[in-house]
Parts: sequence; C-alpha cells; structure tokens
Amino acid sequence: SMADLSRTDFSWANLAGADLRMANMNLANLFEAHLQKANLNETVLTRANLTRADLGKAEMIGAVLGEANLSRASLTKAILTNANLHGAVMNRVDLSKANMEGANLSGADLTLGNLFEANLSKVNLRGANLSNADLTSADLRDADLTGAILDGADLTGTIMPDGTKNQV
Repeated sequence: SMADLSRTDFSWANLAGADLRMANMNLANLFEAHLQKANLNETVLTRANLTRADLGKAEMIGAVLGEANLSRASLTKAILTNANLHGAVMNRVDLSKANMEGANLSGADLTLGNLFEANLSKVNLRGANLSNADLTSADLRDADLTGAILDGADLTGTIMPDGTKNQV
C-alpha cells in the first residue's frame, strides 16, 4: 500500500485482516489494536507502540520493528521471518508458535516472554535479554546467542543452536 501512516493513532482500532503491506507506520500508536491475520509484510513500524496489540496469525515477513514496543502483545502463530526487531521492547510478549526464522532480535528485551514452540532458527539474538522467558520446545538451531541473557529462562526441550535438544 505504501501509505504514510506514521504517527497515526490506531489505539484500540480494529484492523483485523487489514492489508498494511509496506506502509510507513513509524511511531504509530497501535496500543491494544486488533491486528489478527493482518498483512504487515515489509511494513515499517520503527518505534511504534504495539503494547497489548493482538497480532495473532499476522503476516509480518520482513517487517521493520526496530525499537518498537511490543510489551504484552500477542503474536501467537504470527509469521515474522526475516523481520527486524533490533532493540525492540517485548516484555511479557506472547510469541508462542510464531515463525521468526532469520529475524533480527539483537538487543531486544524479551524478559518474561512466552516463546513456547517458537521457530527461532537462524535468529540474531546477540545481546538480547531473555531473562525468565519460556523457551520450552523452541527451535534455536543456528541462532546467534552471543551475549544473550538467559537467566531463569526455561529451556526444557529447547533445540539449541548446535541442533541438540536440551533435556534440562
């Protein structure tokens, strides 16, 4: 769509199923917005507020979410392959069963995040904070965890970067 929706207030808006491909949504306010199954492929959401937004099953391939706030957002089964979430704030985010293959989560704060069965293969998690996150049965094959903080994280059944399944 290429629409310029930067700084627009979409708080509580119903955008379920909306086609927002490639839109410029820099600094947009999407607090508690309904974005289930929305198409956000290559959408630019730099520093956007997505706190408590529902992005369940949304398509966000190659989306740009640098420094965005996704705290308490729901991204269950969302597709975030090759998305850029560098420095994003994602406290208590729900990324259960999300496909994040090849995404950039460097420096992201995923404290207390739910990453149950998430596909995190080839993900850049350099310097990311995964303190007390639930990584149960998540797939971290070929992920870069250099400098990542995993204090208190649940790695039960997690497939580690070297391909071995964690039995802890």
